[in-house]
Amino acid sequence: MGFNPLEHQGIPLDRQLRSWRELDVEPIDPDRGDPYTRCRIIAMNGIEVEAVLFSHQFARHCPDPDVKRQLAEVRYIEQQQQKAVNWLLPGLASVLETTIAYEQVAVDLTGWIARHEPDPYLKQAYEFGVLEDFDHLFRYANLYEMIEHRKADAIVENLTEVMPGRPTKFHHRHPADNVREPYDRSTVNPLSRLHALTIMSAEQQTMNFYMNVGPQYMEPIARRLYQEIALIEEEHVTHYETLVDPGETWWEQLVNHEYNECYLYHSFMEQESDPRVKAIWELHLNMELEHLRIACDLMRRHDTREPQEILAPELPNVLTFEPNKAYVRELLDTQMDLTTLGTGYVRDAHERFTRMQEAVHGGEEPPSEQVMAQHREMFGHEYRVETEGEHPDLASRERS
Repeated sequence: MGFNPLEHQGIPLDRQLRSWRELDVEPIDPDRGDPYTRCRIIAMNGIEVEAVLFSHQFARHCPDPDVKRQLAEVRYIEQQQQKAVNWLLPGLASVLETTIAYEQVAVDLTGWIARHEPDPYLKQAYEFGVLEDFDHLFRYANLYEMIEHRKADAIVENLTEVMPGRPTKFHHRHPADNVREPYDRSTVNPLSRLHALTIMSAEQQTMNFYMNVGPQYMEPIARRLYQEIALIEEEHVTHYETLVDPGETWWEQLVNHEYNECYLYHSFMEQESDPRVKAIWELHLNMELEHLRIACDLMRRHDTREPQEILAPELPNVLTFEPNKAYVRELLDTQMDLTTLGTGYVRDAHERFTRMQEAVHGGEEPPSEQVMAQHREMFGHEYRVETEGEHPDLASRERS
């Protein structure tokens, strides 16, 4: 039998408050830990940030003071969870090292979800996005060697390849072409709800991170590259958030958020290699079980519906951080030249795409191309990690 969070009792809310001492978690070792432990931390931080932001938006649209107070109580605990999770990241890591880890999360989290997504339209949306994050990883890895004179393989440890994806300069699309068709809340597979919310949350956190850390660099090329990719992350958030049916009620969305947190904490607890971090996943899962119970009670009371109408009868198979090399290579071989038009995908540059490219680039090479030119000038080659052989796309193989 699978794990059904609706059948398990969590820690009562009045026992979830933690002191500063309890929140002062010891960070992971950046040099000796499992890279996927860091990925799980980054992913779960994005999930907790989304939970907090959603709760604030709900409260701003809710006229019932009792519900506002209930949201505030749970939200404070979610904030404590976010602090404990995000503070697991080591202060020794530079912004660029954390950035490369963020992009490893984007590649392997989106890759895994695309492989397991049952809806063909949603699957295509994830496949399209993963090739862009894959290219961001490549650009940041080359910037990392230029600025810090270190290699990204020390971070990704051969779990994720580092080579060109869909070139970043072609990611700049007209905003209208980043809006996708939403799933239908009345017929969608419950797993698809979890996938959409997970990727939206992770990309939102990446967008927020780049928005804030980019100006911290003195090097002009670094400031420019963060600026360019931060704008693309805005496109990605639009791309993923519009997959969610806007007809879902606030109560339905609240239950989905809490159920998804249970799913991910359970998944990460099942695969975590660091015993100390695993204990945090287990603690937070037991907290989230109570948050889910509260959300379900609110849905019954105010939406007059049973949560079982929208939730899976049990949690799906655990979401796993694992290499997706073969899958990404297949996409590199077949989907490199895609762009978007309306809510669909095309292979030819259309008028709106061309106008956007001309306006954004202004007749110059963008920062994502400048960083590669500067790296080749400094080192005589590009920085790549191609563990499975040459790039599957002939045009993307390194120039001699």
